[in-house]
This record gives sequence, structure tokens and C-alpha cells, in this order.
Amino acid sequence: MLARMTEAEAAPLDPEDRKLITLARSARARNGVPEGAAVRDETGRTYVAGTVALESLQLSALQTAVAMAVASGAASLEAAAVVTEADRASDADRAAVRDLGGPETPVLVAGPDAALRSTVPAGGHGV
Repeated sequence: MLARMTEAEAAPLDPEDRKLITLARSARARNGVPEGAAVRDETGRTYVAGTVALESLQLSALQTAVAMAVASGAASLEAAAVVTEADRASDADRAAVRDLGGPETPVLVAGPDAALRSTVPAGGHGV
């Protein structure tokens, strides 16, 4: 019996997208936070962040990475990645990416082992 490959497994991952996952994974591990994320802006600069959990401020890793890009002057995003235990990016995470990158910006979701779980446009729905 042959196993069916998921869409994420079928297409080879672009080296620049693999780099985003690697950076997100390292931020998660280095900071001991539930999620790590990385985004790439229109000039190729990357912004890496972990979950922010302060009493007065709660941000997911992906929201934090998008905020860092905006604060640094990024005009748009080419791609985003999050390393998490979750199976998909949250609606709030996809909305943050969509706000800066547009509805077609890919959001890659990988597990803690860096295995790609899904890729969905920021304007789409996770599976």
C-alpha cells in the first residue's frame, strides 16, 4: 500500500523558505518559548522572533516577527514561517502576515523538528 504524500511533502522547499524555518526553529529553542517565527521582506531581509508573554503584552511569534518587520521599515513580506506544536497557523497570525504581505503571502507551518506541516496563503485557510 502506497502512502499519499501531502502537498507540503510533494513540492521541494525553496532554500530561502527552508532558511526561514531554520531561523524560526532556532529562536524557539534559544528562547525556550512555545513558538518561533521568521519573515522575509521584499528586500530579502529576515526578522526572527519568539512568543512574547508579558503580563501587559501577549503576541504570538509570528505577530512579533511581523511587528519587527514593520518597525524596521519593511513595505511588504515575501514569506513567513512559524515553528509550533500546532497543526496550522492561527487566524490572527495569518491576518498579521496578510496585513503587510497581502493575501497570497505564503505562511509555512513546521513542527519542532522543522518538518513542514503546511503552507497556506495568508488569505487562505489552514489545513
